[in-house]
Amino acid sequence: MSLVKRNNGSLLPANPGTLFDDLFSRELFNWGSNNFSSAYSTLPSVNIKENPESFEVEVAAPGMEKEDFRITLDGNLLTISSSRNDQKEESNDRYTRKEFSYQAFQRSFELAKNVVDEEHIEARYKNGVLKLMIPKTEEVKKQAPRLIEIQ
Repeated sequence: MSLVKRNNGSLLPANPGTLFDDLFSRELFNWGSNNFSSAYSTLPSVNIKENPESFEVEVAAPGMEKEDFRITLDGNLLTISSSRNDQKEESNDRYTRKEFSYQAFQRSFELAKNVVDEEHIEARYKNGVLKLMIPKTEEVKKQAPRLIEIQ
């Protein structure tokens, strides 16, 4: 829409009929840019914490279900992936509206050999956060921190 400056300083559309056309075409039916669309998803944020007993990995993935995730351990490569398809349809006498989206991501982490207890890794999904607890081996847990002397 182009604007024309009038003598009184106000800005008006060059063609006033386009004002209403623009209002309805941009605001009412522009679901993609004004409303959240899971089709425009990004790679989820990950927090990694280490404590004396284990590593904790938190993946922010709101709106997912635990069935949407796949966690694999191949050698020392831990991979967290997810894919999800959604379809919604709404209709009545005057209109039919269909929306669909596809979300997918994959994050991989290399675990240090002989540091983690691969057999006891646990995962939980609650309140939009996937949390993995990766315990350390007993040998690593028993090692006291080594003090390094400054020369």
